[in-house]
Amino acid sequence: MTDLVKPQRPEFRNLNAFKDLPSYRLPAAGWVSILHRASGAIMFVLLPFIIWMFDTSVSSEISFARFTKAFNVGMLGIPGVLWKLVALALIWAYLHHFIAGLRHLWMDVSHAAVSKEFGKTSAVVTLAVSLGLTLVLGLKLFGAY
Repeated sequence: MTDLVKPQRPEFRNLNAFKDLPSYRLPAAGWVSILHRASGAIMFVLLPFIIWMFDTSVSSEISFARFTKAFNVGMLGIPGVLWKLVALALIWAYLHHFIAGLRHLWMDVSHAAVSKEFGKTSAVVTLAVSLGLTLVLGLKLFGAY
Protein backbone atom coordinates (compact mmCIF):
# COMPACT_ATOMS: atom_id res chain seq x y z
CA MET A 1 0.00 0.00 0.00
CA THR A 2 1.10 3.47 -0.68
CA ASP A 3 0.88 6.09 1.95
CA LEU A 4 -0.97 9.07 0.66
CA VAL A 5 0.40 12.31 1.98
CA LYS A 6 -2.33 14.77 2.66
CA PRO A 7 -1.49 18.37 1.91
CA GLN A 8 -1.11 20.38 5.06
CA ARG A 9 -3.99 22.73 5.67
CA PRO A 10 -3.33 26.33 6.63
CA GLU A 11 -3.51 27.01 10.31
CA PHE A 12 -5.88 29.77 11.39
CA ARG A 13 -5.39 31.31 14.79
CA ASN A 14 -7.31 33.83 16.77
CA LEU A 15 -6.12 37.41 16.56
CA ASN A 16 -4.25 38.81 19.51
CA ALA A 17 -5.41 42.42 19.91
CA PHE A 18 -2.10 43.61 21.36
CA LYS A 19 0.23 41.74 19.01
CA ASP A 20 -1.59 41.46 15.68
CA LEU A 21 -3.80 44.53 15.40
CA PRO A 22 -1.07 47.22 15.58
CA SER A 23 0.68 45.67 12.58
CA TYR A 24 -2.51 45.09 10.56
CA ARG A 25 -2.91 47.49 7.65
CA LEU A 26 -6.56 48.29 7.00
CA PRO A 27 -7.32 49.19 3.36
CA ALA A 28 -8.78 52.58 2.49
CA ALA A 29 -12.25 51.09 1.99
CA GLY A 30 -12.10 49.71 5.53
CA TRP A 31 -11.21 53.14 6.92
CA VAL A 32 -14.09 54.72 5.01
CA SER A 33 -16.47 52.09 6.36
CA ILE A 34 -15.37 52.60 9.97
CA LEU A 35 -15.40 56.40 9.64
CA HIS A 36 -18.86 56.26 8.04
CA ARG A 37 -20.17 54.58 11.17
CA ALA A 38 -18.23 56.93 13.46
CA SER A 39 -19.50 60.03 11.64
CA GLY A 40 -23.08 58.81 11.96
CA ALA A 41 -22.57 58.23 15.68
CA ILE A 42 -21.03 61.70 16.13
CA MET A 43 -23.97 63.33 14.37
CA PHE A 44 -26.44 61.36 16.47
CA VAL A 45 -24.73 62.14 19.78
CA LEU A 46 -24.35 65.83 18.96
CA LEU A 47 -27.91 66.22 17.68
CA PRO A 48 -28.94 68.40 20.68
CA PHE A 49 -26.04 70.74 19.88
CA ILE A 50 -27.11 70.87 16.22
CA ILE A 51 -30.68 71.72 17.21
CA TRP A 52 -29.43 74.40 19.62
CA MET A 53 -27.21 75.93 16.91
CA PHE A 54 -30.06 76.03 14.42
CA ASP A 55 -32.58 77.38 16.92
CA THR A 56 -30.37 80.18 18.26
CA SER A 57 -29.09 81.19 14.86
CA VAL A 58 -32.52 81.73 13.27
CA SER A 59 -34.87 82.69 16.13
CA SER A 60 -34.09 86.39 16.47
CA GLU A 61 -31.31 88.94 16.27
CA ILE A 62 -30.73 88.66 20.01
CA SER A 63 -30.39 84.88 19.91
CA PHE A 64 -28.08 85.17 16.89
CA ALA A 65 -25.87 87.53 18.91
CA ARG A 66 -25.82 84.93 21.71
CA PHE A 67 -24.94 82.29 19.10
CA THR A 68 -21.97 84.25 17.75
CA LYS A 69 -20.84 85.13 21.28
CA ALA A 70 -20.70 81.42 22.15
CA PHE A 71 -18.27 80.83 19.30
CA ASN A 72 -16.22 83.97 19.81
CA VAL A 73 -16.03 84.31 23.62
CA GLY A 74 -17.36 81.04 24.97
CA MET A 75 -20.31 79.67 26.88
CA LEU A 76 -20.88 77.53 30.00
CA GLY A 77 -17.27 78.05 31.05
CA ILE A 78 -15.98 76.51 27.83
CA PRO A 79 -13.88 78.77 25.57
CA GLY A 80 -15.14 79.60 22.09
CA VAL A 81 -12.30 77.70 20.43
CA LEU A 82 -13.57 74.42 21.88
CA TRP A 83 -17.09 75.17 20.63
CA LYS A 84 -15.58 75.80 17.20
CA LEU A 85 -13.75 72.47 17.38
CA VAL A 86 -17.03 70.72 18.18
CA ALA A 87 -18.61 72.48 15.20
CA LEU A 88 -15.63 71.44 13.05
CA ALA A 89 -16.13 67.81 14.15
CA LEU A 90 -19.77 68.11 13.08
CA ILE A 91 -18.73 69.60 9.73
CA TRP A 92 -16.37 66.69 9.12
CA ALA A 93 -18.95 64.13 10.27
CA TYR A 94 -21.61 65.52 7.95
CA LEU A 95 -19.31 65.82 4.93
CA HIS A 96 -17.76 62.39 5.37
CA HIS A 97 -21.11 60.70 6.02
CA PHE A 98 -22.68 62.41 3.01
CA ILE A 99 -19.83 61.62 0.59
CA ALA A 100 -19.46 58.03 1.83
CA GLY A 101 -23.23 57.63 1.50
CA LEU A 102 -23.06 58.80 -2.11
CA ARG A 103 -20.25 56.31 -2.67
CA HIS A 104 -22.40 53.48 -1.28
CA LEU A 105 -25.40 54.55 -3.37
CA TRP A 106 -23.25 54.61 -6.50
CA MET A 107 -21.99 51.12 -5.72
CA ASP A 108 -25.59 49.92 -5.19
CA VAL A 109 -26.84 51.39 -8.47
CA SER A 110 -23.93 50.71 -10.80
CA HIS A 111 -22.87 47.12 -11.29
CA ALA A 112 -19.61 48.30 -12.86
CA ALA A 113 -18.72 50.03 -9.59
CA VAL A 114 -18.49 46.75 -7.70
CA SER A 115 -14.84 45.92 -8.14
CA LYS A 116 -11.78 45.92 -5.95
CA GLU A 117 -10.17 48.73 -7.92
CA PHE A 118 -13.25 50.96 -7.79
CA GLY A 119 -13.59 50.33 -4.07
CA LYS A 120 -10.01 51.42 -3.45
CA THR A 121 -10.20 54.47 -5.73
CA SER A 122 -13.57 55.65 -4.47
CA ALA A 123 -12.46 55.22 -0.85
CA VAL A 124 -9.39 57.38 -1.40
CA VAL A 125 -11.49 60.00 -3.21
CA THR A 126 -14.03 59.95 -0.36
CA LEU A 127 -11.32 60.52 2.24
CA ALA A 128 -9.60 63.24 0.21
CA VAL A 129 -12.77 65.17 -0.65
CA SER A 130 -14.22 65.03 2.86
CA LEU A 131 -10.95 66.12 4.47
CA GLY A 132 -10.35 68.80 1.84
CA LEU A 133 -13.81 70.31 2.24
CA THR A 134 -13.47 70.11 6.03
CA LEU A 135 -10.18 72.00 5.81
CA VAL A 136 -11.72 74.73 3.65
CA LEU A 137 -14.77 75.12 5.90
CA GLY A 138 -12.60 74.90 9.01
CA LEU A 139 -10.46 77.78 7.77
CA LYS A 140 -13.66 79.78 7.23
CA LEU A 141 -14.94 78.83 10.69
CA PHE A 142 -11.73 79.97 12.38
CA GLY A 143 -11.63 83.22 10.39
CA ALA A 144 -8.74 82.61 8.01
CA TYR A 145 -10.70 84.24 5.19
